[in-house]
Amino acid sequence: MRLRLRSGALAAGCLLAEALGVALFLRGFFPLPVRSLPRGEARAQPPAEPAPPGPGIASNWTKIPPPLFRKVVIVLIDALRDDFVFGSKGKQFMPYTTQVIEKGTSYSFIAEAKPPTVTMPRIKALMTGSIPGFIDVVVNLNSPALMSDNLIWQAKAAGKRIIFYGDDTWVKLFPKHFVEYDGTTSFFVSDFTEVDDNVTRHLDRVLKREDWDLLILHYLGLDHIGHMTGPNSPLVGPKLREMDNVLKKIHISLLSKEGEASLPSLLVVCGDHGMSETGSHGGSSEDEVHTPLLFISSAFEKRSGPLTQLELVQQTDLASTLAVGLGLPISRNNVGNIILPVVGSKTMREQLRFLHMNGFQLSTLLQENTPAYEKDLGYEQFKIAEKSHGNWIKLYLEGNNSEILLNLGKKVLKQYLEALRTLSSSLSKQVAQYDMYSMMVGTVIVMEVLLLLFLSVPKALSSRAEFEVPLSPPLFSLLFYLMCLMLCAVHVIVCTSAESLCYFCSMSWLTAVGVMMLISALMCGILSAVGKILENSRLPLKNPGASSSSWSEVDVLILAGTIGHVLSLGASSFIEEEHQTWYFLINTLCLALCQELCRNHFLLKECDLQLGTTMKQNFDSIGEASECKNIDVQAASNSKLGKAASSAEFVKGSDKWISLASPWIILICCRLLRSLNQTGVQWAHRPDFGHWLTSSEHKSELSVLAAISLVMIFVLVQRRCSLVSKIAMALGLLGVYSYRAAIGNVIFPWQHDSKDISKGITEARFVYVFVLGIVFTGTKDLLKSQVISADSSVKSTGLWEVYSGLVLLSALLFRPHNLPVLVFCLLIQTMMTKYIWRPLKFDAAQITIMHYWFGQAFFYFQGNSNGIATVDVSAGFVGLESYVEIPAIFLTAFATYAGPLLWAIHLLCYLSSEVSRNSAAVGHGCFCYALMRSIPVAIYIVLVTGLRYHLFIWSVFSPKLLYEGMHVFITAAICLFFTAMDQNHSQKVQG
Repeated sequence: MRLRLRSGALAAGCLLAEALGVALFLRGFFPLPVRSLPRGEARAQPPAEPAPPGPGIASNWTKIPPPLFRKVVIVLIDALRDDFVFGSKGKQFMPYTTQVIEKGTSYSFIAEAKPPTVTMPRIKALMTGSIPGFIDVVVNLNSPALMSDNLIWQAKAAGKRIIFYGDDTWVKLFPKHFVEYDGTTSFFVSDFTEVDDNVTRHLDRVLKREDWDLLILHYLGLDHIGHMTGPNSPLVGPKLREMDNVLKKIHISLLSKEGEASLPSLLVVCGDHGMSETGSHGGSSEDEVHTPLLFISSAFEKRSGPLTQLELVQQTDLASTLAVGLGLPISRNNVGNIILPVVGSKTMREQLRFLHMNGFQLSTLLQENTPAYEKDLGYEQFKIAEKSHGNWIKLYLEGNNSEILLNLGKKVLKQYLEALRTLSSSLSKQVAQYDMYSMMVGTVIVMEVLLLLFLSVPKALSSRAEFEVPLSPPLFSLLFYLMCLMLCAVHVIVCTSAESLCYFCSMSWLTAVGVMMLISALMCGILSAVGKILENSRLPLKNPGASSSSWSEVDVLILAGTIGHVLSLGASSFIEEEHQTWYFLINTLCLALCQELCRNHFLLKECDLQLGTTMKQNFDSIGEASECKNIDVQAASNSKLGKAASSAEFVKGSDKWISLASPWIILICCRLLRSLNQTGVQWAHRPDFGHWLTSSEHKSELSVLAAISLVMIFVLVQRRCSLVSKIAMALGLLGVYSYRAAIGNVIFPWQHDSKDISKGITEARFVYVFVLGIVFTGTKDLLKSQVISADSSVKSTGLWEVYSGLVLLSALLFRPHNLPVLVFCLLIQTMMTKYIWRPLKFDAAQITIMHYWFGQAFFYFQGNSNGIATVDVSAGFVGLESYVEIPAIFLTAFATYAGPLLWAIHLLCYLSSEVSRNSAAVGHGCFCYALMRSIPVAIYIVLVTGLRYHLFIWSVFSPKLLYEGMHVFITAAICLFFTAMDQNHSQKVQG
């Protein structure tokens, strides 16, 4: 029994297997960070003071020092950039805070956050003092309860009463820890006011009460404004002024109650992360990682003037500082240092005690995560400082109050601070322990898939595009069983001897055996393909000329470009600026196409056409021989004879000159798109046309551009739609403009005064109705062509209507200044279809790779990059009244990958219309698309494994890995759609 498998079906199956391998690799690459004991065992006795040298003298201070503050209020303003407080915006919009910073009793710092700069990992860092794993950026949308030791748990265990209002991420991370709370969703980014009003409305009542020790307020409005309109929006100033009034109210209330209290109160103002120039966050730029950190208390000395230079501290330093301020043990997983000025008003003995506790905790964590901890420089420095501390205690207990005691104390402080910095640095470098076994299993699957695809190229791109897969011999052969047994034995050995937790080992045995069988089946398929290639190589060719093939300049460019791009992934600078690689490749492709057009129009002689009949006969005569070598005779003949014919077709008429001008028009379009959005890292700060359009002074220009773009989208899309779909498209695009006008991005001509900004829920849902209607109409035609009648025209119309529905959805989700990206996408596709691909008669493989290249370039034309910060999360909430997980994730993913998706669906539309010329065109396209996606992801996984200890692994390579993984999952879905649209299905035949 043999199974006839189409090349598209093979590609889809391979990509599904590859998606499994990538998922396993990602799970191993992004493991849990280094951890100490579980929090249930964490409340141990604090270390005693270092023992003084000599007999007869001992310190009796073994308990945790008493708290320094009676009440602590933490005001966390989401996406509060340092220049919003310390820069010109702070002076203009936050006058009270500025006065306290410059002349009040406060200490001000710039806190540096580690990437990923998204909310949930940053809250973990603030409350545990540890550096969360990078995978926390993925689970940011659905935060599980925090089980490791943290400040909130320690405070509750000590009997502290904690009240929280704000982002409900805190409620998910710390369930049942607050005596009172009111959570607001952090993902509904079009809400600027209610989300903060729900926090502030509790203030008057809570500040009058005395039944709390720790009050935490998390304001989200500023972050939402950044996501929707950017940091330079006119909405930022009023929001900062609102926050200034909140801080003033809290500070005055705390001061008014200090007269009757024995201890002062503390107000902490901080941000979880910053905000990039586009209003997003998640990356590692200075604007995203630098946040203000203010400590305001009457316990501090009054400042005499403006700040000259702000000290840079780590965001993780807050947890240990607040722990000693509240009289709590320092969290066991903390890697931060106590911020000394905050405790600087205490006695020398108390300061040394605090630093010793911090050093003891860090050295203990180092011991639990580093086998050779005794050789660590920080550990050695801590032991030296501890010894000096013991000498100081001896002098202190002897009653020595001379200058020697003071100088020795200052020396010990410096030794402790140096040791703490070194210990913290050592622990930060060990932020994660890689799950190498899961990574290796995933890598093996991905590499096997790539090798199988490479070996299948001759058969997959042949005229039949079919594989005869024997179901009995190799799959159930002795080799398959032996490989399964061997892999299972390795699995048992690794899982029983692994010292650290391994995700693959934690999976059920049924799942693990299934993965082992997949690996064995892929290996058997590879060996079978190698055997057939060797067998065919021994067969004599009936016509040696059949094996000769000529490579055009386009073919050479495609090969060189693919190899060059893959090699560039090994350099961090090329990953940061990957858009430049794709811009260069598509520009070079346009020049190569221009040369090809010139050759066809001017250089082909009439004798080439006369030789056409002879060439056709030659191809027919070698057909049988080429079948042995799996050469696509039909495609080869079409590419040679068809090109000659195309020259004759286009010598006449004005279309010839339009065809010749097409590559240059495309080049101009690409250059304009480059100016629209600056992306990457090196030049992202430079002004671009998009920034100019989105500024409040140019709303009229943006409105005109958006209106023209929507009209152009209708003109370019409607030409192949049915009448009903044309009407739906027109109304839908009108709804897109109405939605953007409702939320304040654009204005109508009759709008003279400023209109109140709304969420645009009704307008967005109005558009969704037409999107679903157009897609449903197209799906109905596709089902009709697949089930009832194999009519290629009905199928082509159905595919185009599905494509049109996705274009309308993109128009709704794109920001107004990005609508020209959609227009140029449609324009380039139209021009290349009519004036380049069809006249030059390129084969399916070449056209697929061109679509892939342009899809990648348009990913960056949208303003995307390989950093998390450029993901436009506001797209996930268009038309939603509240956060709904699945629609929000789908809309965000679609908006991010709209460029590659639209080019992939257009490829399917084009190849389906070419079935009359090449019946295997869709299968060829699906296979080539899968191969083009598999090559970079497989090589990149190997590179990332080798560079896992690179300096930029978390800031540059890891975000790119997440993008690559997501792209594989999307490509797998695309290939499944390709396979479903390929009418030549797999069928079983007797072998």
